[in-house]
Amino acid sequence: MQNKKVVLAYSGGLDTSVILKWLINQEYEVICFIADVGQEDDFKKAKAKALSIGASKVYIEDLKKEFVENYIFQALKANAVYEGKYLLGTSLPRPLIAKKQIEIANKENTNIVSHGATSKGNDQVRFELTYMKLMPDVKIISPWKDSEFIKQFKGRSDLLNYAKENNIQVEATSKKPYSMDDNIMHISYEAGQLEDPAFEPTQGMFKKTTSPKDAPDKETKIMIEFKAGIPVKIDNLSKNKAVTGPLELFQYLNELGSKNGIGRIDLVENRFVGMKSRGVYETPAGTILLKAHLDIEGLVLDKEVGHLKDMLMPKIAELIYNGFWFSPEMEFLMAAVNKSQENVDGKVYMTLYKGNVFVTGRESKKSLYNEDIASMDKLGGYDQTDAKGFIKLNALRLKLGAKK
Repeated sequence: MQNKKVVLAYSGGLDTSVILKWLINQEYEVICFIADVGQEDDFKKAKAKALSIGASKVYIEDLKKEFVENYIFQALKANAVYEGKYLLGTSLPRPLIAKKQIEIANKENTNIVSHGATSKGNDQVRFELTYMKLMPDVKIISPWKDSEFIKQFKGRSDLLNYAKENNIQVEATSKKPYSMDDNIMHISYEAGQLEDPAFEPTQGMFKKTTSPKDAPDKETKIMIEFKAGIPVKIDNLSKNKAVTGPLELFQYLNELGSKNGIGRIDLVENRFVGMKSRGVYETPAGTILLKAHLDIEGLVLDKEVGHLKDMLMPKIAELIYNGFWFSPEMEFLMAAVNKSQENVDGKVYMTLYKGNVFVTGRESKKSLYNEDIASMDKLGGYDQTDAKGFIKLNALRLKLGAKK
């Protein structure tokens, strides 16, 4: 392997543009890798910029379909939500991006990779754990943990000055109101003004969703069909329009969710590195799909299997958040989740209205719901006198405890 060739995860922003030039000045040949995970960026412009700075080559990889199919939908099958609120829109693309970066490194016959994630965040962990799992002999250049780099760049003003000195075109300013991370699943806002947990974001901040106040006064009625826990079809019942295909239906749900002001959340979360962080997120399609998936599971999933899944979910979400997507424990837990989804087939009917998602009905050939047993108006299929012994047996320990 060539010792001075490095593959850099490149976004085209201030940090990675400065890192690109800094690596070149460290006498590395730098190959840039731009991952398209659905962010609204000008990739051609970013490529031209990287080449103008001095990159020897630029890869642009369209990862949207793989992201939806193999990461978002896998997390959906587990109903993965971190700390009961966060749908993991930043966490999920990181292992995919890092995996592709390692594939490019192998193609370019090098074991050196670099990224621009900060030393206070979670992304550094997510990238580097994946690198080490998929390329055990990897050499990682993480500038924000490099003493020489930190000595040279103490803050944003140093980065801007370096960019100016090296004729690097940047659109950043010395003060940003917040930082954003965009992909097909969500957009996140943090840092800057949002570091005050009491600060109320302005409506002008939100990029992916209409304000619920400005959403249509008319309901949007949809049907989402699942097979083996995966959404396979969306019917817009209000417009008699059907959409299939994983990427296409996810994009369409984003469109519907955005229009109806769905998926905004403001929270304080616990980072893996130990500190608390305030984040604001917009996740339109993910919010709708999670509610639909939970509902169809209620119809078709065995009670004890469902309860075990509920117990596993926080651990799965934590593993995703902390960067352990490619780990033995994740593989083990997802095998159980995938087994649980074999009969999760059916249709969920929903209404979208002014920031809300209402489930209005569901149906499935795999349904475990039996109207004859459940009905209060029928006696069939259930001997009601059996309940006497059932209750007495469950009350036995309570009665014994009451005698103390």
